[in-house]
Amino acid sequence: MKKRIAEETILLVSVLKWVTLATVVGIAVGGAATLFLYLLQEGSDYTAGISYYYFLLPAGLFLSSLMVKYLAPDAQGHGTEKVIEAVHRNSGKINPMVVPVKLAATLITIITGGSVGKEGPVGQIGAGVSSAFADIIRFDRHDRKKLVICGISAGFAAVFGTPIAGAIFGIEVLFIGGMLYEVLLPSFIAGIISFHVASALGVTYFYRPLEFVPVFSESFFLAIIGAGIFFGFCSIILIEALNAGKAFSDSIRIWKPLKGLFGGLLLVAGTLIFSERYLGLGLGTIEESLVGVEVVWYAFLLKIAFTSITLNSGGSGGIVTPIFFIGATAGGFFAGVFNLDVATFSAIGLISMLAGAANTPIAAGIMAVEMFGAKVAPWAVMAGIISFLVTAHRSVYPSQVLAMKKSASVEVELGREIEKVEPKLRPRRRSITGTYVRASRKRRRRRLRDRR
Repeated sequence: MKKRIAEETILLVSVLKWVTLATVVGIAVGGAATLFLYLLQEGSDYTAGISYYYFLLPAGLFLSSLMVKYLAPDAQGHGTEKVIEAVHRNSGKINPMVVPVKLAATLITIITGGSVGKEGPVGQIGAGVSSAFADIIRFDRHDRKKLVICGISAGFAAVFGTPIAGAIFGIEVLFIGGMLYEVLLPSFIAGIISFHVASALGVTYFYRPLEFVPVFSESFFLAIIGAGIFFGFCSIILIEALNAGKAFSDSIRIWKPLKGLFGGLLLVAGTLIFSERYLGLGLGTIEESLVGVEVVWYAFLLKIAFTSITLNSGGSGGIVTPIFFIGATAGGFFAGVFNLDVATFSAIGLISMLAGAANTPIAAGIMAVEMFGAKVAPWAVMAGIISFLVTAHRSVYPSQVLAMKKSASVEVELGREIEKVEPKLRPRRRSITGTYVRASRKRRRRRLRDRR
């Protein structure tokens, strides 16, 4: 009996401790996120009034790359990836210089037209603030990691405007197929507090409850399955484009800031050929798609190209906002091909791309409810899970740790970072994959006999 009482006492004290800490983190991160979003809005409004502002891109990417290289190399690329890496490799320890450098580099990148997102820097700011707080109160490695995850969740909740999905995203994005349940309570609290602090300080968010109510039918059910597969392939294209861009950039042996200069020139050329639509956050295009406005069919492909060039040539920022753009416009394209409701499938595309490319189907499903309402959520969740599975063992975040197999017929080593995983086919005897592999081997042997 005494042991039970002692156990309950310890748990109660732990709950009170983390409620208090999460509240403090939520307030701090909500304030820091608001400052970043305010500066971003002011800067974007200023450059929007300048004709041909995108000619600043070469200088912007050069300066961003220069700052990151010499002041805080950990701030390179999209911030969420660096935060995941810090959690897994350094127990959440963040270089104090990362926060101001990341903030400045991302502002420069987006304001001059770089195709990146705003969530990565806010997540990194949240992690950096939490890491500094953990240093002050001298936390051990375990508690530091836990507090930093709270900061990540608080950052995402503040930038997405979806406190539940943002909090879940901060936990789910660390592992593919696994979650740290012990961090759920403080992450929820930090996310909710951060969201309300940002809202109270004047940050506004985009919500678009869908008026179209999907009616269940065989054709619509098949359309959702087809959409999930399509968005899974779109996720693969995005991931492989980012990887190809990184490989190409790494193969060029020049001073890194010069890569920013050349990348900026390439983006300027692309803008002159196509449109300014693919620069910056692209929130206007996302909103157009979500109200049913059709854009050019190849918009999602160009956004993938612009984003890969920006991130791999020295630009600093996140990847989720481009994922939203790609998903929404790809959804509009899919709807146009099959004569479906553009707004509905743009919303489903946005959710499915997040589920697939970032491997966060649970957070994406909750976001569907928070952003678009409960009526479309079941269909968005279904398409998102299909997209998540079709994307296979890939991710826009190479440091995500694999905690599950997406198929029993694919052998992978669990517990490793996804970039280090090498999937191997291991077809089971009575599976579809096994039947296909055996049939392929028979055809191969038959062709060899015929040649002899």
